[in-house]
Amino acid sequence: MSEFAKKRQAIRVLMEYAVPEDRMNEAMDLLDQYRHDRIALDLLYEFYSFLPEARSDWVREIRLLGRRKGICLLSAMTSTAGFIYLISSEGLEFQGNMADGLWDRDLLDYFGFSSRESCQQMYASPDNYPVYEPVDSDLDICPACHAATGEVHELGCPVEICPWCGGQLVYCNCRFDKLETDGISNDQDLLRFEVILNARGRIPYAPEQRPSFADDGPGVIIE
Repeated sequence: MSEFAKKRQAIRVLMEYAVPEDRMNEAMDLLDQYRHDRIALDLLYEFYSFLPEARSDWVREIRLLGRRKGICLLSAMTSTAGFIYLISSEGLEFQGNMADGLWDRDLLDYFGFSSRESCQQMYASPDNYPVYEPVDSDLDICPACHAATGEVHELGCPVEICPWCGGQLVYCNCRFDKLETDGISNDQDLLRFEVILNARGRIPYAPEQRPSFADDGPGVIIE
């Protein structure tokens, strides 16, 4: 069973205890919509594992509140409220009720808010934010590290192109040649290579980099 299939199965089990019976079909439709989207599946798993208001509820849609350098700010919209989640390839953090806005000063700055009050004003109209599109249908998002078009990939992303040979950076030998070593064995090697890579000039994500085939492996989606 693939990684995505396992996560969907786990979410379905949790939904049996959380979703009202008359809403189960709609909740299942949303789960199917994001069947190959790791970010959305992580959000749904977290929501149904720890219901924000400790009562039966269901996610009717997911809204994209912000995205920058592979970090997404999403809202799980229920029939009564929206709940904010900060998600990246590093993990997921619950940020509270959308009506309360963001509290963390660093997050407010990162996503361009001058204050929590201005954030609350913006979040008071969630329909102004787009519905989150699955990464397998959004060509402007890297399917592995979720960098947007024009942004640099997360280091180690299997989609990133090598600026020396034009192959996949994680599979070509250029990183070893530049470090004059047979392998990258520690964090110091990785940091050294990142400096060399940045000096050369990294190739940002572009839609034409998307793989034409893949399995349920490290974040690459079947097209």
